[in-house]
Amino acid sequence: MAQCTAPVRGHRSAAAAADCPACGGRYSSSRGYGGYSSYSDYGSYRPSPSGSRSTGSSARHSSKPRWSTPSSGVWYAPEEVRALTPIRESVENLAISQPDLRDVFLCHAWDDRQGAAKDLHDLLEKRGVRVWFSEKDLGLGVPMMRAIDKGLVNSRIGIVLVTPAMLRRLPAEGVADKELSALLRRERLVPVVHGTTYEELEKVSLLLASRAGLSTAEESLAEVAAKIAELVAT
Repeated sequence: MAQCTAPVRGHRSAAAAADCPACGGRYSSSRGYGGYSSYSDYGSYRPSPSGSRSTGSSARHSSKPRWSTPSSGVWYAPEEVRALTPIRESVENLAISQPDLRDVFLCHAWDDRQGAAKDLHDLLEKRGVRVWFSEKDLGLGVPMMRAIDKGLVNSRIGIVLVTPAMLRRLPAEGVADKELSALLRRERLVPVVHGTTYEELEKVSLLLASRAGLSTAEESLAEVAAKIAELVAT
């Protein structure tokens, strides 16, 4: 017998219910599930758990935000558009009031500095995004926390790369935890879940897990970088 995915993935929309092997036959994209028919009933977008890409991914990623150019080949899930719109509005306001800010502050675990964090940094810079990245911007002899504070203040948004290494580091309350605390206060934060799941993140940080974000569960890190690049483009 097919098992219901609601306890793990939830039925946060009609599309999510339709994807469930146990409940999908009873719901379609034109009907709400349990009286909840839209993202706004829940408040935040939660990507699917990490793993193989869903066969329904292309169908869900069928929207374009207003900041996407006509020639862009990047497509979004409707929930992603709703989640990223307030952050885009902050980017636009800061582009006017503080045009010299960097685009992105990249918060990552130390263990990822030569791996996933560098990969994301390189992908963003190839798309013209100005990224504060510790491996590049933390000079010799410069006090670490002072440099990080300056990077946070002088960036429009923060990206938190949530990896298994980050999940191990956060309970230790090191530098990454201090960066994250500052980013959470700014309300301009985009988690990027990579190689793990929101369920695992909830065990470490309920506050961060409550934030809408992007995930590599159903698309590549390059595709996530493309969305971030569009988000901060001015």
